Amino acid sequence: MAGYVTWLDFQVRHQFTGKRWSLPARVYARPLELYAGLELSAEQFLSELKALHYRPVSNPTSSGQFSRNGNEFQLLSRPFDFWDGQESSRNLRLSFSGTRLAKLSEGNNSQPVSLARLDPVLVGSFYPAHNEDRVLLQLDEVPVSLTDALISIEDRGFYSHHGVAPLAIVRALVANIRAGGVVQGGSTLTQQLVKNFFLSSERSLVRKVNEAIMALLLEWHYSKDEILEAYLNEVYLGQDGNRAIHGFGLASYFYFERPLTELSVDQYALLVGLVKGPSYYNPRRHPERALARRERVLDVMSQLSLISTEEAATAKSRKLGVSPFNRKAINTFPAFLELVRR
Repeated sequence: MAGYVTWLDFQVRHQFTGKRWSLPARVYARPLELYAGLELSAEQFLSELKALHYRPVSNPTSSGQFSRNGNEFQLLSRPFDFWDGQESSRNLRLSFSGTRLAKLSEGNNSQPVSLARLDPVLVGSFYPAHNEDRVLLQLDEVPVSLTDALISIEDRGFYSHHGVAPLAIVRALVANIRAGGVVQGGSTLTQQLVKNFFLSSERSLVRKVNEAIMALLLEWHYSKDEILEAYLNEVYLGQDGNRAIHGFGLASYFYFERPLTELSVDQYALLVGLVKGPSYYNPRRHPERALARRERVLDVMSQLSLISTEEAATAKSRKLGVSPFNRKAINTFPAFLELVRR
């Protein structure tokens, strides 16, 4: 038994500490560089904003939003890591005249700006052999509302247990016996991560024992925050043709066409609700189920005082807000990307 546990321990440390994921290589278009005198009409600029999934609003308050009044635009640009450094979010005002950008300024005081850049459009990606895609996030890049919702729904004792929660297993066993079937699971977030990361989905006693042992070993070697960060990037949240959607970072783009930091509480709740069953609660195919699941997550958050009753009511009143499922090819420009590959 000691030898077997030692072998499992090696597997855990080797895979978790080493190369955890095979990530796609992404190919971007040029960033749009803005300056007074640029040959660019208001309509062309609007097309650029639509390609980047900037959202029209009456008054921009967060990155990725813009407003338009004739030939006048105001927008809050997204931060982006360019090849020569990081560009932070900027409050830009643009005025167009004919086919040219007549004026570019920043802030409410209309301070002139010599040059500004918008984040580039994603042209395509080179995917690993298993077609898994991810947008990796560090824990401090994930909104607290999302992690709070995830822990409250999936594993309230996450920061107190050591990988396995015996009481949760007993409660799930009793609930399943009463229901005459599987209606509740007793797995912690750590066990779910172990199952997704190291094991198959096979239902057997041997797999459950391995899962429990490896969960204990994972908690022994790594901090709670490291485990939570890995879970946020690993969890399966949907399918796009033959491309598997893993992690909340990519799921945000897949369902809402925007970064995770630009989502609202109701959208966080929808993504957290998908953890239980991405196919069953697919908001594009089963909007009623997804809506009910989202409301369940919001109710729990309200009960635990993670959000106020008023915030929960406001979130419930909103539509699902997922983007239309108009799936593009994994690579929109295959000939160009093949040239890049070579």
